[in-house]
Order: sequence, then C-alpha cells, then structure tokens
Amino acid sequence: MTTKKYIKLILILGSLTALGPFSIDMYLPGFSGIAKDLHTTVAKVSMSLSSYFIGISAGQLLYGPLLDRFGRKKPLFVGLLVYILASLGCVYVADIDSFILLRFVQAIGSCAATVASVAMVRDLFPVKDIPKVFSLLMLVLGLSPMLAPTIGGYVTEDYGWHTVFFILMCMGIAILIAAMVGLPNTYKPDTSISLKPKPIIANFLKVLKEPQFFTYAFTGSIAFSGLFTYVAASPIIFMDIYHVDAKTYGWIFAFMSVSFIGSSQLNSVLLKKFSSEQMIFGALITQSVIAIVFLILSLNNLLGLYEIIAMLFLFLGCFGISNPNTAGLTMAPFAKNAGSASALMGAIQLGLGALASFAVGIFVKDSVAPMVLIMTTTTIIAFIVLNIGKRFIKEKVEASADDDVLIGH
Repeated sequence: MTTKKYIKLILILGSLTALGPFSIDMYLPGFSGIAKDLHTTVAKVSMSLSSYFIGISAGQLLYGPLLDRFGRKKPLFVGLLVYILASLGCVYVADIDSFILLRFVQAIGSCAATVASVAMVRDLFPVKDIPKVFSLLMLVLGLSPMLAPTIGGYVTEDYGWHTVFFILMCMGIAILIAAMVGLPNTYKPDTSISLKPKPIIANFLKVLKEPQFFTYAFTGSIAFSGLFTYVAASPIIFMDIYHVDAKTYGWIFAFMSVSFIGSSQLNSVLLKKFSSEQMIFGALITQSVIAIVFLILSLNNLLGLYEIIAMLFLFLGCFGISNPNTAGLTMAPFAKNAGSASALMGAIQLGLGALASFAVGIFVKDSVAPMVLIMTTTTIIAFIVLNIGKRFIKEKVEASADDDVLIGH
C-alpha cells in the first residue's frame, strides 16, 4: 500500500469514526437555545441525548450482521443517507417530541459509519498494522469531544443551534461522497450469514454467557455511564445553573476531554508495570473516593463553578484508565466472535449510558448534587460487579500486546 493511499484511507475511516462523537457533542452548547425555541426545558432537551444513545445502542446490534451479509459499502451508504435526512429534519424541527425522535433516527444512521469503520480496518490492513491504525482512530475519537463542543459553542453563539445540524448534514454528505469515491470493496457479501433473529440472538447469548465477557463488559459499562451522566448534565449545570455562555461551555467541555485523553496515555505507560486487572481495580477505588468526596461537598453546598470543574476533571480522568482495560479484557476471549462481542459490548455500554442520561433529564434541575449522586452510585455498583464477577472466571484470557483490542466510545 502506498503512503498516499494509506493516508487517504486513514482520513476517510477517521471521518467515519468522528461522525458519532460530533453528532453527540456539537449540539450540547445549544441546549438552552433549543429549549427556548421549542418551548420546553433544558432537562427535556437532554432526553434527545438519551434517544441518541438508545439509537446507537440498537444500531450496533443491527449493523453487525448486515455488514457481514451485504458487504461493507451498501449498509454504510444507506445508514449515511438516513443520517443526512434526519439531520436536515433537525434543522426544521418545530416541537421537542419530533426532535427527540429525529435524534434517534440520526443515531441509527450514524451508527453505520462507526461499525463499518471498525470492520473495514480489519479488512484493509495486515494484522501487525491494526493496533497502529486503531491508535490513530482513537486519536480522532479523543480529539472529537474537544473540537465538537468548542466549534458548536461558536456556531450556536453566532448563528444559532439550527446551523449546527446543517453543518452535521453537510459533514454526512461529504463523508458519503468520500466513502463512495475513496473506499475499496473490502469484503464480499456472505449470503450464508442469516439475518433471522434466532441465530443472531443465539450468537449474542453465547458471547454473553462467557464469565470474562459479562464481568468486564458490565463493570466497564456501569462505570462508563458516569461519563454519559456528565455529558447529559453538563449543559444544565454550566449553562442553566451557572449561566455560562455557549462559547465558554464549549471550552470547559474541551478542557474536560484533556483529562480523559491524558489519563489514557498514562494508562499505556502504567501497563508496563501493572496488569489490566490491577489497573481497573485501582481506577475504580480512586474514582469511588473522588465521587464520595464530591458528593459530600455538593450536598453541603461547598462547591463553586471552579471547584465543580476541578472535581469533574479528577473524576473523568479515571475513565482513561478503566475503560481501555475493561474493553481489552472483555474482548480478549473472542478470536472468532469478535464482531458480535464488540457490538454487544457497545450496545450494553450505550444502553446503560442512555439510562443514566435519562435519569439526568428527570432529576438534575437546579443543583449539582443529583448528577454527583448518579455518578457515585454507578462507580460503586461497578466496583461491586467487578468483585462478584471475578469469582466466576475460571481461566482468565489476557489481551496480549499482539491482540487487536478495540475500545468503544
């Protein structure tokens, strides 16, 4: 493969990977504007985030079999078309319920890009290059939550929130054209793959019964729902309660991403000394202590804006350690069923994320305490699940340095 072709493929696959995070994070600064225009509350607008997470969660399970059955490009193009039309619908939406529904449809569409980019990396690159390619795509995933809300903040402040969805629609069109022109047919359709629910469900159940899978998938996903809680609550906390403008909110969100990216880089250094198991254990204990201190301070009204930012920065940093390691140990036992295991892990993570953001829409109104209570609860439950689940694992499969381990966003 020539360098030029390599760079072209990385850019297209990177843009497919970035579509999801941009769709989640770019409209966050517009929450109060959307609430005002659609005559509703910011908490109700946050339900559109829950519906998006439910859409991605369902989409992960839907596209896995479709991409194997029909090849990579057809399902990808259909998904991107759905995404483009739903984004256009969001530009002209008139009421909150339609908006929540359109966000669900938009998620189903964008999910095709996420799942297809992962499958195509496995098709296109030799095994020894796959970890390097994934680390480049992880960099895109890491930068997206920094760039998207900052850009979204400026666009919302200067041109209104409708423009954000117009830009997302244009991104969808550009990515669709780039994928049509620049991506080769990487996989022949496999007509032997059944799309009947029974074999698909049987396959997922087989994955789910593996003790190492359910222990680390649920530990990681329950803990990670603390991050979804923060994403859903942050527009309410910063813009509604502390009256920060859209641009400043975008910068605060970008600053928080530094914590996550920094700690995930620290993780690869620490893995030379400690096992993945020790890293997860240490991260969850640290996170539990931070969450309990955060909760006590918030219940006693001892936190201002800067203290909240500092506590969130510490709390979110723990995910950079726990998430890659739970993902690695979840995927390690599956040489054969890697696609199904990856889709199921993503679905569990996003399904629990949707529940957490749904709880935010109900409970977070005029205080930071409900958000912190949800975060503390998820962290402690994850720690308990880890310690109970470990007893069921007879033989642990470790992810070796040669394995291609994929981390979900």
